[in-house]
Amino acid sequence: MKRIEHRACFGGWQDVYRHRSEVLGCEMDFAVYLPPQAETGARLPVLYWLSGLTCSEQNFITKAGAQRHAAEHGIILVAPDTSPRGDDVADAGGYDLGKGAGFYVNATQQPWARHYRMHDYVAAELPALVEANFPASGARAISGHSMGGHGALTIALRNPGRYRSVSAFSPIVAPSQVPWGEKAFAAYLGEDREAWKQYDACALIAGASERLPLLVEQGGADEFLDTQLRPQLLQAACEAAGHPLQLHLRPGYDHSYYFIASFIDEHIAHHAAALRD
Repeated sequence: MKRIEHRACFGGWQDVYRHRSEVLGCEMDFAVYLPPQAETGARLPVLYWLSGLTCSEQNFITKAGAQRHAAEHGIILVAPDTSPRGDDVADAGGYDLGKGAGFYVNATQQPWARHYRMHDYVAAELPALVEANFPASGARAISGHSMGGHGALTIALRNPGRYRSVSAFSPIVAPSQVPWGEKAFAAYLGEDREAWKQYDACALIAGASERLPLLVEQGGADEFLDTQLRPQLLQAACEAAGHPLQLHLRPGYDHSYYFIASFIDEHIAHHAAALRD
C-alpha cells in the first residue's frame, strides 16, 4: 500500500492510498480522512462513503465538506473508488456501465466477473485493510450517494451486524425496476431477475434479519427522482415489512453535491451517535 496524496485538513489529514486488491485483481485508490483525534492513539470508528456513477474517491473528499464534521465527531472517513480500474479491466461505452459504474455487486457474467466484485471489496477486503493499517476500531457505518446510496443500503442489509448505522443520499432504491439498474444488472448478473433481488434494497427489506434504521435524504428537484430513484418504493417496502425508515424529501434540492454538502453534517451526526453506542 502506498500513500499518493497527503493534505492537512481541519486539524487532521486527508490522504489517498493505492493498493493491490486481490478481490478485484487490480490496483485501487481509496481516500482516508484521519481526524485530529487519530493522533491520540485511540481507535476511532469509521464511516465508509460510496460514490455514484462516473465518480472516483475524489468527488466526496473535494465536494462534500465532510472533513469538518468528521473532525468534530472523531470519525475516520473512508471513500473507495466506484469500480475496478486498469487497462485490462472490462469497460463499455457510456457512463452507466463498466469503469466508474461498478454498482457494488459481485458480477457473475463475462467479461465482468473477473474484476467487478465491488460488494466483497467494500464489505470485506477494504475494511480489513483499513483496520490493519489505521487507528480504526471495529465500529463501522456506511453511507453513499445515488449508485453509492444503493450500495450502502444493500451492503448494510446483506451483512447484518457489520455496521452500526446506514444512510443514503438520493439512492437507487429499486435497481431492478429502473433503467440504470436494469442495464447494469443484466450485464453483471445475467437476465435472471431473481438473481437481481440480492442487490435490490426494496427486495432485501422483506427478509432483513436486522432492523437497522435506514436514513434517506432525497432532493425534491432531483432530475432523476421519478425515473431512476423512486424513493416511494422503498417507503412502501419498509412499511410492509415494519422496517424503520427516515425519509427526508428536501424541496428545491437536486442530485448534485450541493445537496450532499447541505445535509452531510446531519448524516455524520446521525452516524456518530450510533457509533458511540
